[in-house]
Amino acid sequence: MAKLEQIWIKRRRRAPTEPALRATLVAGSGIEGNADRGGRRQVTIIAAERWAEMMEELDATTEPSARRANLLVSGIDLEETRGRLLRVGSCELRVGGETRPCERMEEALPGLQEAMKARWGGGVFAEVVKGGEIAVGDAVGWA
Repeated sequence: MAKLEQIWIKRRRRAPTEPALRATLVAGSGIEGNADRGGRRQVTIIAAERWAEMMEELDATTEPSARRANLLVSGIDLEETRGRLLRVGSCELRVGGETRPCERMEEALPGLQEAMKARWGGGVFAEVVKGGEIAVGDAVGWA
């Protein structure tokens, strides 16, 4: 079963992300308390399996929080999912596209930025279509 493994909230631009067990998604806005709200990039999501593949490729053990995404999901492939509706708990997120890795990934781990360019390794960005509460352990799936 696909599920939500981790939630991170970034309180200020360029600040570290903070782990959370729960969060509130606001339709048309993003994660309550997150610095980046509104626009098309309201929530960023990475896949645990893809992260593990990149760590194996780079012979590293860097934690997925280094990606600075909001959600870590497992059991679901995010590659080539632009336009699809992702259900997280009772909430719905429309995938807008691939999140392109920036130079901060290279700072986190040499070679990571390049590794993320393959197969949507940087994850996806999405807009909140249907808001509500989410929690680590929630079911995740395509609507």
